[in-house]
Amino acid sequence: MIQLRNTHGRHTAGRTLLITALFAATAVVPAAAAAPQAPAAPVAVRSTASAPAHQQVAHFYGAYIDAAGTEGGGTLTTALRGFYLTPALRSQLRTWESRNHADGVLRAQNTPLAFKVTTGDSGAGHTWSKVRLTWSGGKHPTYTYLTVQSDLRTGKISGIR
Repeated sequence: MIQLRNTHGRHTAGRTLLITALFAATAVVPAAAAAPQAPAAPVAVRSTASAPAHQQVAHFYGAYIDAAGTEGGGTLTTALRGFYLTPALRSQLRTWESRNHADGVLRAQNTPLAFKVTTGDSGAGHTWSKVRLTWSGGKHPTYTYLTVQSDLRTGKISGIR
């Protein structure tokens, strides 16, 4: 389980800057990744593949919420969508957003105060994570829940419900 909380509704610029630096660093990685590599040993899907996807979902939501809550964060949210989401999901989100006039990743018009990601089941080349978005604090916080599907082969997020 990964859980992050914003301080008093404010987003940390540090995490956003870190994600931006990581995007800049990924421009150098493809050349090294193109080098021939030894074939990987077979891996059991249930034991190892779901943890990285679960972490990818948490990284995405952490960076996305920070960017969405920052003035002028639209360019970064677009870049995050391009990096973490499949093209088919980006297309589905554009359609959903035009119909609902809200952010399709968050399924809301606002930015949540916190989020928590828990891992789910895997099968048929996919794994599912549960994302809990926290909208209010105090004794009786308000939550919404999303089911996020990830492709085990690519590590990309391929569905949000």
